[in-house]
Amino acid sequence: MMRNVVDQLKRFHRDERGAEGLEKLLIVAAIVLPLLGLLIIFRNEIKDWVVDLWKTARQDADQNKQEFFGGQLN
Repeated sequence: MMRNVVDQLKRFHRDERGAEGLEKLLIVAAIVLPLLGLLIIFRNEIKDWVVDLWKTARQDADQNKQEFFGGQLN
């Protein structure tokens, strides 16, 4: 009985199926987790930057629309 358990554990230890997938998962996690940490730490700065970009884009679009169409559309 004990010999059977030891043999199964040895076979399990030698089995490398799934190792490649696990390695890929660890590589992805090594890239994603630091990026996630940076996003969490700098979330307010990123939000302010995006809001400023959006306001600038809206102002430029409104200005260009008025210039292109010669004023407000009715």
